Amino acid sequence: MTFSIVARCPRTGQLGVAVSTAVPAVGSMCPYVRPGIGAVSTQSWVNPYLAIEALRLMERGEPGPAALDAVLAGDEARDVRQIGVVDGRGRAASWSGRQCTDWFGHLVDDQVAVQGNMLVGEATVSSMAAAFRAAASLDLAERLLLAMEAGQAAGGDKRGRQSASLCVYGEEDYALLDLRVDEHPDPVAELRRIHGIARLQLMPFVAGMPKKKGAAVPAPPEVMRMLLEPPPARPGGGGRGP
Repeated sequence: MTFSIVARCPRTGQLGVAVSTAVPAVGSMCPYVRPGIGAVSTQSWVNPYLAIEALRLMERGEPGPAALDAVLAGDEARDVRQIGVVDGRGRAASWSGRQCTDWFGHLVDDQVAVQGNMLVGEATVSSMAAAFRAAASLDLAERLLLAMEAGQAAGGDKRGRQSASLCVYGEEDYALLDLRVDEHPDPVAELRRIHGIARLQLMPFVAGMPKKKGAAVPAPPEVMRMLLEPPPARPGGGGRGP
């Protein structure tokens, strides 16, 4: 019912998940990230506790693939689950239960796992993986978005489109980016639009937020001035999409 990518950036250590599906609010149920620990997308007939427990095991030192094996062993409904994981060192793994809805499958490489079910076809997953690999010089959020766009262009969810999400964590315990689109006729395209505005309006604000390894400081004056403006007057326009 979903196509997703979980990945780590080897340059920055950032971890992230991007996902889209034809049900509401995918960002509230599928992606899970813990900074420095790992990223997970739990999907098909979703079991959030697979992601929660896998991250707990990774925090205790288990590699991502071993953590995935361990949580699946305790789930009697694993044949209807799909889940992708990557740990804080880039060790990735994916599972597609044999009773997932066709087309389903996954691809795993160093630093990344791509998976999908109830898709138009295999091209969704292979196109996502290729797009991610081809953009190795870019930041993680952009690579994840490019992968999602490639997957949607290759067919995506065979039922249609409804929601999408992009979540990226750096070193902090709060998200660097956590963007969600719900109830939209083209959620991946809308995610791209919102990401463009977030780069101009949100990320400068986040850059000035308190950090674990630094003293809290006020937001830069130019950022404060920008955010005092109405959304349409800010960089990127801030207007709503269709």
